[in-house]
Amino acid sequence: MSDLQNDVSPPRTPAPSPAVRHIDKSSRRALFASWLGWTFDGFETYALVLVGPTAVMAVGTQAQLADLPTYISGLLAATLAGWALGGILAGFAADRLGRRRTLILSILWYALFTGLTALAPDYWWLLTLRFITGMGLGAEWGSATALIGELWPDRSRGRAAAVLQSGFGVGAVVAALAWYLLEPVGDNAWRYLFLIGTLPALIVLYVRRAVRDPEMWTSVRDRRRKAKAAQEVGSAVAAADRELLRSPFIAVFSHAHLRRRGLRLLVLTVVSVIGLYAVSAWIPAYTAQLAMDTGESSTRWGANAGLVFNGASVPGYLLLGYLADRWGRKPTMLLYYSVSAAVVPVFFFAVHTPQAALAVAAVAGFFILGQFAWMPIYMPELFPTSGRATAISTVFNSARIAGALVTLGTGMLISLLGGITTAATVVGVVMYVIAIATVWFVGPETKGQPLPR
Repeated sequence: MSDLQNDVSPPRTPAPSPAVRHIDKSSRRALFASWLGWTFDGFETYALVLVGPTAVMAVGTQAQLADLPTYISGLLAATLAGWALGGILAGFAADRLGRRRTLILSILWYALFTGLTALAPDYWWLLTLRFITGMGLGAEWGSATALIGELWPDRSRGRAAAVLQSGFGVGAVVAALAWYLLEPVGDNAWRYLFLIGTLPALIVLYVRRAVRDPEMWTSVRDRRRKAKAAQEVGSAVAAADRELLRSPFIAVFSHAHLRRRGLRLLVLTVVSVIGLYAVSAWIPAYTAQLAMDTGESSTRWGANAGLVFNGASVPGYLLLGYLADRWGRKPTMLLYYSVSAAVVPVFFFAVHTPQAALAVAAVAGFFILGQFAWMPIYMPELFPTSGRATAISTVFNSARIAGALVTLGTGMLISLLGGITTAATVVGVVMYVIAIATVWFVGPETKGQPLPR
């Protein structure tokens, strides 16, 4: 039984961290292409947050406009639900069709349907296109994460995955800047913002030319093909190769230790998603409220808080990757969850001016969004190549369902707990305490260790 099967940390094999110049060109190209794709995922996701109210007001009926928050939440929930479905299906595709091919298909998918979103004639078309676009958004993460994990050296894999995750934060900032420039254009500005989302289709040209599938995956593919050919002619197939003929989902999660690992990872991921949606949605609103109380522009301060929160995530992602390679995966995760638990009550109960709110929003974004970088770092290190993309995509994207439910239930939660500050604080702190208690039981420490074959 391997170290990754019995949850014992593998023996340490210290070695100097390689310089970027020692990493082959193909690995760097794959990271760049995946980063670009994930950047547009961040752009597309935050674009909806920015223009959702404007879009619903533009295409909604009078009855829909009378209940505007519900229909805006519906768009967000549809996107997250599509994200979950598309991500899970794409994980299976990445294990069977290849990391590179699935990455190409996912980028083309969300570029096409993002462009079509700009043409939506009414709310129900808009909702449907958001769901379909969400499928493409979710589809990219698993293939890109598996691709980078399998191509980059063991000692710097954490930093590479963190760079990949940082694209999401960069995309959110770019969306905010683009909306700042487009909003004065007029009633169709929201449509133009979605049209920008068609640009990722150009990335496919680069991916096709510059990116290759990792040898780790191609060797498994070749073994599967040989096993299938042998099975068809009635020849004996080794037990390990028969495993490759099964569904990747069944092949991975039929093993009790991997099933337990997947469930624990799901708990952590759901905690991060619920914590994010319970807190981040109200940081701009609370900052705007503070600004209004002091006689300043609530709109400007609220927008600035959202921008600062998302912008601070980029260095948060990058530092997590650096620390994960230096300290280890689990100590770094514990640090990020602990600070997230501490910063939530500080923001909602100790901050009384919009200026202070911006400063604390930066800290919150650094750790609350930055914590998501452990997922592309640690998850691929816990599952075998034959089902890696399926496993990590199932875990990561199933958590989007929790995000969709939280998005729909936000209003009810505020009413139940007596206001924004109490609701956000209670949910955020409880979630992060659960994470702190769960981190050490997820799996072995994998810092600097090769991926399981």
